[in-house]
Amino acid sequence: MTVHTPIEKLDPADAKVRRELKTLLRPARGRRAAWIGALLLLVFGAWWLLRDGTPPAAAAPAPVLTVAAPLTRDVTLWDEYIGRFEASKAVEVRPRVSGAITAIHFTDGQIVRQGQPLFTIDPRPYRAALSEARAAAASARSDLALAQLELERASRLVDIEAVSQSEIDRLRARVNAATAALAGADARIAARALDVEFTTVRAPLSGRISDRQIDAGNLVSAGDAGGTLLTTINALDPIYFTFQGSEALFLKTKREGGDKGADVEVRLQDESDYRWKGRLDFTDNGLDPRSGTIRARASFGNREMFLTPGMFGNMRLSTGQTTRALLVPAAAVQTDQARKIVYVVGKDGMVAAKPVEIGPDVDGLRVIRSGLAPTDRVVINGYQFARPGTKAETKAGRIVAAAPKQAAAGTNEPVSAQATFAR
Repeated sequence: MTVHTPIEKLDPADAKVRRELKTLLRPARGRRAAWIGALLLLVFGAWWLLRDGTPPAAAAPAPVLTVAAPLTRDVTLWDEYIGRFEASKAVEVRPRVSGAITAIHFTDGQIVRQGQPLFTIDPRPYRAALSEARAAAASARSDLALAQLELERASRLVDIEAVSQSEIDRLRARVNAATAALAGADARIAARALDVEFTTVRAPLSGRISDRQIDAGNLVSAGDAGGTLLTTINALDPIYFTFQGSEALFLKTKREGGDKGADVEVRLQDESDYRWKGRLDFTDNGLDPRSGTIRARASFGNREMFLTPGMFGNMRLSTGQTTRALLVPAAAVQTDQARKIVYVVGKDGMVAAKPVEIGPDVDGLRVIRSGLAPTDRVVINGYQFARPGTKAETKAGRIVAAAPKQAAAGTNEPVSAQATFAR
């Protein structure tokens, strides 16, 4: 049995709708193709313009550097230390006799001279003791005169055997005893006179006195250790500067012959230059095994008494010898990680960096201990543009030492904490 599928007939209305839909879609596809074509044309044009790459940039001009040979000068090298001033002599003033303080003859903190009266202790008990000693001496002198007279009389009777020899010996011994008694009485007079003299306490040395520890009216006791402390005096002219030096510096100074008598200079905390001049006068007899340092001392004149014990200072010491040194501007020395370098320019104009070992500053210049030759052309200006391995244009310069700078007054003085309007 044959089955036939019926064929569906197309509706004339549907066919018309489909024709109209194809007509509407055909223009949209045309516009899309136009846009795609324009984009491809734009990309192709950009590729055509940029196909040869960006043009190379113009080469940077070579930097212009100022160069000069290192300055060769004789310099004196100094070793630096830190220390403090101390009095060349210091005494504690204590009374040598006991009694009541009746007068004080100085102002706290003033400069006193040796022998100047400082305190007066009531002298009346000691004057009375002196008078008593003088009376005892007069009595001893009278006994001696009587003993000598009796001896003379007895000596004239010896020839006629009116006096025995034993009596003569007794009288002679009496004269000797009276002589000794008189000598003892004179010694007591001297001792009592000293006590009277010690009632005026005088300055044992010249210097600056501290404040008084005892006022008038107080009782003081004599004694070396247990005596009453009246005041203290520090001798300030000359004044000492003590410092500690390392073993390496000690060996260096000793080998150069400057361990004693070398010139030293000190600057204080508020000073920029080393204005105080002195001489090394003492080096201890051994190094401290705990710190590896040795104690030394320098002496300074201090006529105006400006330097005061306890002041800190920066000291530099020289053996007086000079050495030939190469110097460059301090700003020309650059830091490259952990080393110091100086830029130099060769004859071919190539810039190179030379590692150097630097020394101290001298009036704005830096001493170069090693790493630089006298014929090198050192970059002294424009070094910030120097690049090792590149060429540079150069112009000649000159290295000169700058004048020492003087610090303005009060540069390092402490800042005041308060202020008020002046009236």
